[in-house]
Amino acid sequence: MHTWSDWIDHVRLRDRIEDFRKRGVEIVGVSFDPPEANEKFVAAEGFPFRLLSDQDRTLAQAVGAADSKDAPVARRISYLVGPEGQVKKAYGTVTPASHASDVLGDLPAS
Repeated sequence: MHTWSDWIDHVRLRDRIEDFRKRGVEIVGVSFDPPEANEKFVAAEGFPFRLLSDQDRTLAQAVGAADSKDAPVARRISYLVGPEGQVKKAYGTVTPASHASDVLGDLPAS
């Protein structure tokens, strides 16, 4: 189930995708929804990034987005990961309306 904050966050990321691409950033989202629902959501909204499915909450638990496999929704968190796979910055609290700008502000200038 995608929420209003999911939608606004994804829309802001979508609208700034060229700014991210110029800096070599690939955006990947993760949801508890099944792949088919994510695929429809991405297509309906024209999102130019992948939205992966974590139905069993394994990834969410590993990265601190859920405390258990019974979590109904994930905490809104985000990670900026470098090309070598190291976490460059963790966003433990995400404000959907400003998240895209926040992350772009943390990237080196292009």
